[in-house]
Amino acid sequence: MSGRPDILFPLFAELEGLDGVGPKTAKLFAQMGVEKPRDLLFTLPHSGVDRQRRASIREVSPGEVATVEVLIGEHDPPRSPGRPYRVNVQDEAASFQLVFFHAKSDYLRRQLPAGQRRVVSGKVELFDGRAQMAHPDHMLRPEEADTIPAFEPVYPLTAGLTQRVVARAVAGALDRLPDPAEWIDPALVEREGWPHWAAALRAAHGPASAADLAATAPARQRLAYDELFAHQMTLALARQSVRRGHGRPTAGDGHLRTRVLAALPYSPTGAQSRALDEIAADMGRDRRMNRLLQGDVGAGKTLVAFMALLVAVEAGGQGVMMAPTEILARQHHESLRPLAESAGIRLALLTGRDRGADRQDKLSALAEGRIDVLVGTHAVFQRDVAFHDLRLAVVDEQHRFGVAQRMELAKKGHGAHVLVMTATPIPRSLALATYGDMDVSVLDEKPPGRLPVKTALVSTARMDEVVAHLRRAIEEGRQAYWVCPLVEESESVDMTAAEERFKRLRASLGEGRVGLVHGQMPGADKDAAMARFVVGDTAVLVATTVIEVGVNVPNASIMVIERAENFGLAQLHQLRGRVGRGAAASTCLLMYQPPLGESARRRLEILRETEDGFRIAEEDLAMRGAGDLIGTAQSGLPRFRIADLERQAALMAVAQSDARRLLAEDSALEGARGQAVRVLLWLMEQDRAIRLISVG
Repeated sequence: MSGRPDILFPLFAELEGLDGVGPKTAKLFAQMGVEKPRDLLFTLPHSGVDRQRRASIREVSPGEVATVEVLIGEHDPPRSPGRPYRVNVQDEAASFQLVFFHAKSDYLRRQLPAGQRRVVSGKVELFDGRAQMAHPDHMLRPEEADTIPAFEPVYPLTAGLTQRVVARAVAGALDRLPDPAEWIDPALVEREGWPHWAAALRAAHGPASAADLAATAPARQRLAYDELFAHQMTLALARQSVRRGHGRPTAGDGHLRTRVLAALPYSPTGAQSRALDEIAADMGRDRRMNRLLQGDVGAGKTLVAFMALLVAVEAGGQGVMMAPTEILARQHHESLRPLAESAGIRLALLTGRDRGADRQDKLSALAEGRIDVLVGTHAVFQRDVAFHDLRLAVVDEQHRFGVAQRMELAKKGHGAHVLVMTATPIPRSLALATYGDMDVSVLDEKPPGRLPVKTALVSTARMDEVVAHLRRAIEEGRQAYWVCPLVEESESVDMTAAEERFKRLRASLGEGRVGLVHGQMPGADKDAAMARFVVGDTAVLVATTVIEVGVNVPNASIMVIERAENFGLAQLHQLRGRVGRGAAASTCLLMYQPPLGESARRRLEILRETEDGFRIAEEDLAMRGAGDLIGTAQSGLPRFRIADLERQAALMAVAQSDARRLLAEDSALEGARGQAVRVLLWLMEQDRAIRLISVG
């Protein structure tokens, strides 16, 4: 695919060629992320002002805008500095004043000569019982007044830019609009009643009423769809390129899986069996698997992932499981060990801590095929780590790295299949935006025997009661987590809060019964504190949120979260998921400091009502918005200029199936619609997609 299509050149030129934009104005636009006509066209008005002509200001309420023709009366210049300049005017039914601050008298006398007629438009206010219009937005001769739009769009601004400057520049950009071939599926355009692209932009910048500004207006929906579709095309091309990398058909005979299932004290849930079938079917094909395993807290992802690794081993190959942190890698290793023993396979752990001869031994065993399944941190991808025959890579807690890293990972595996696990339930629209290049399996059932966790809200004023309750529970042999408040996102302050709480609990519960972990501790100390808690030497573990993901201590049945109102919904749900893993009934106490704000109260109540992570994620999206939900910066979530993921979620799913269908029919985008889509990808600056097509 050669360079940018000629038809788009005018939209990628300098802004300075546009009407009224000089070097200084161009700099102001750049502060808003607008550097070329294309960016300006995708900066849509966010509201509008009704400027239709009225006979009199009496037709509007104070605080509203009126556009009326007036007869200009006498001028009333200020009698002392700092007072306003007033001009008396009369419309068909009322007299009022035009008010100007810091105005030049001769300028106003020229603009508003007494005895002449003018059309003025601006906000009408009452001041001391008199109607006035301060600094009208428009003052024109009646014969020029039809340049005032009946409904005037209002654009986002930065200091120094005015609405008029933006509107003029937009008009200039609209004059340059090319008329590209339609890239959306014609049947979809017809079904939705969407305008063509250029017509949609003109309509979005020239709204006739407030309805035209809504996300549901046909022009806006179409432009949002263009953006989502371009994004999904990029993901579909990434998926195609990963699949084109030939996977090695990997099918096992089931003998190892049968052993593990026989050793389990329970049967897998329907969702687990379904996910396993999907994964095994993918692995048996000659194209690479690229699948996301999405499960709620405690839905049993680890078992599914291990069974998938067994498929690789049954086929004579190796598997690897990667976790984002050392604590998690060790835990995965611990929880997989009994399963590996029942299957009779060789399992090993490799982290950054393995050094010298130890590390060398593991590396040779791996390269010679004497290790079947390796568990580790990202250290498993260092240059000197070579597998004998890697068939499957399982990546845990994927949201910590985006599409680009997924593609890197696929390269490393020489045709290895990729399975990504996440314990963060993500609403469908976001899952499509973030993982649209993958196929998705969802675990939406809890394994049998998992008791619900009882969740209660407790004010911090009842701290002493909580500690007394904890003392009784410990005496019965139970264990508890105590999560300390998040303080202003600062780890050192978090640490102080945790150390303080640790001292106080130790004083009231007894010296050896309380442990502490926080983010600032050296790794070895953290592991040691965790290990003491796992074996039950300590009964209470005071922690910052380092325990959020993956920690598994079945005997722990109490979770206290201090100042719970400072945590996000997803985080609270993850923390609560650390209890309720054993046979005992579990409790989660959300301690809050009154008075609770509206949204904090809503968050805590949702948690009290439900344990369904997917419902919690939908609520979280509605309350916080997409960027916050998975942390835009590290999530690789695209920043859309027009599309609104919360309100236009359904469009994302349509865009994904449309993009995949188009590539299935025209994988090199050579056909008529394929060529039009290439123009769209250039227009939307989807550089990664463009590279994928050109190397395709």
